[in-house]
Amino acid sequence: MKSIITIVLCLVFSLSFSQEIPEKKVNSEIEDVTVFISGAQITRKKSVDLNFGTTLIKFINLSPFINSKSVQVKAYGDVTVLSVNHQQNFIDKLEKPKKLIELEAQLDKTQSLLTLEETHLEILKEELNFLQENRQIGGKNEELSVSNLKEASSFYSSKLTALKLKEIDRLKTISQLKEKELEFKNEINNITSEKAYANGEILVKVKSKNSLKAKFEMTYVVSNAGWLPTYDIRAKNINEPIELVYKANVKQDTKIDWKNVKLRLSSANPNLSGVAPELKTYYLNYNTAPPTYNRAINQVSGQVLDEGNLPIPGVNVIIKGTTIGTTTDFDGNYAITVPETSTQLEFTYLGYENKIINITDAIHNVRLVESLEALDEVVVIGYGSRNRKSASRSVKEKPKRKPANNAIPVVQKENQTTVNFEIDLPYSILSDNKSYSVDMATYNLPADYQYYSVPKIENEAFLIASIKNWEQYNLLEGEANIFFEGTYVGKTLLDVRFASDTLQISLGRDKNVVINREKISDYSSKKLIGSKKEENRDWRITVKNNKSQTINILVMDQIPVSNNDEIKVEAFELSNGKQDINTGEIRWEFKIEPSTSKKIDLKYTVKYPKNKRLLIE
Repeated sequence: MKSIITIVLCLVFSLSFSQEIPEKKVNSEIEDVTVFISGAQITRKKSVDLNFGTTLIKFINLSPFINSKSVQVKAYGDVTVLSVNHQQNFIDKLEKPKKLIELEAQLDKTQSLLTLEETHLEILKEELNFLQENRQIGGKNEELSVSNLKEASSFYSSKLTALKLKEIDRLKTISQLKEKELEFKNEINNITSEKAYANGEILVKVKSKNSLKAKFEMTYVVSNAGWLPTYDIRAKNINEPIELVYKANVKQDTKIDWKNVKLRLSSANPNLSGVAPELKTYYLNYNTAPPTYNRAINQVSGQVLDEGNLPIPGVNVIIKGTTIGTTTDFDGNYAITVPETSTQLEFTYLGYENKIINITDAIHNVRLVESLEALDEVVVIGYGSRNRKSASRSVKEKPKRKPANNAIPVVQKENQTTVNFEIDLPYSILSDNKSYSVDMATYNLPADYQYYSVPKIENEAFLIASIKNWEQYNLLEGEANIFFEGTYVGKTLLDVRFASDTLQISLGRDKNVVINREKISDYSSKKLIGSKKEENRDWRITVKNNKSQTINILVMDQIPVSNNDEIKVEAFELSNGKQDINTGEIRWEFKIEPSTSKKIDLKYTVKYPKNKRLLIE
């Protein structure tokens, strides 16, 4: 009986042992990265030696921020993929970068020195207190000689001086150490948050009919990466083309460095404003006020802090729903130009909850809260070894354009809905949460220049460049630095979302074109004629060209529009301006010679019943 039991146990053990699937841990290299406006798709390739039967391949040391639903694995060769699982290994943490380890060691050393100096300072204070509490010389019944007094005074003075000087030195050293401590903390925070992240893993169960070397291709999407388009717009003068430098600010903190990868940038999902004002239609009626022009908030600035009121550098600040964005500096400060149609800002940073705020002021200070979400294991569908048809649309490859000086060669590939920029040379982006600027292309754009002014709102002239056939350059909306006549003049927005066949770029204000709008009181009057009341208004606009060349300028103003039959509005002096009857807008378009000025008169009269009241500008 015992022998039978022994045989059965051996068989059970043998059967269970034979069903155990061999496991193979594999390290792989990143070969291809496609960076989206938010997120990135990673492609890894690796050849693996397989034996006959079923094998569990564990691809290790991956990013902890993999979107599990995006994982795809392809196997090439006589092998079948049975399943694909994504998990987080919380036991084997990802190794910290060497620079981070060095910074943490320096921080520990600095904090130890700081503790030592603070201890010495406490001892000094105790000595000072002891010295001051025992200043009394001699007892009550003892006579004090002059020599004893001099000796005691000299001792007290020298001892007190020595202790005070030591105290000054200690305080100075403590102050310096605290500055170093803050610098190390900020640098560590700039590289990564203090949270320890798990080791991402992808488990692929495969079945092989014989021993072979199979090639695997693995793709997945990770968060905490992205790029934003920015531009440099340079105009030497109003007679030459615009030079536009198309740039990308690429940033990633996926915890895995991208070293010498094939890099693609995809457009998928992606202090004074230079934005020119616009007129509102001036409707005139009883008890109706003229339109007000409280300038929209065109630029928002502020500081981003954590829960301990410490600044957070490297936070992504994006106009929600656009590709317009920036990042906070070393002190957590940011400034971003806002389109008139946008109302929200989104703040994102690794290890913290995303925050969306409504734009209600020109200054918004934001506090981010640490995220407590756990990275749970998720299982995804495996696609097997069969060839899958590509889901991407057909692409049309464009010829290479001449890159900017020292720029990396780039090829544009235009899909039906997105544009990809392919970097021709291997490129490296470290996981350090820092922005890497890539000059992708430089274009010389033929432009028509015209000055534009609405002196009723602002006595400023804005230089507008009009560019035709701009669609061929595949531009995205983004912030642009403006350089005019060799001088940096500020920022503007390159907003192509609502552009027609002509793209208009505001190159900011030109102080050499002086504009003034004033009311001529001699002609502004009120009088009664029968049952009617008549009011006259006279405005004079003066434009002076202080530049050394002739300019073309468009000046706009308005007269009120009546939507009541009892109210009559009549313009009797427009200085050859063109009037839009429906909106009341008046346009003057003219050329003005250097060092000359031009005066424009706008006169109109309003008639309405004398027993009524109108608010007229």
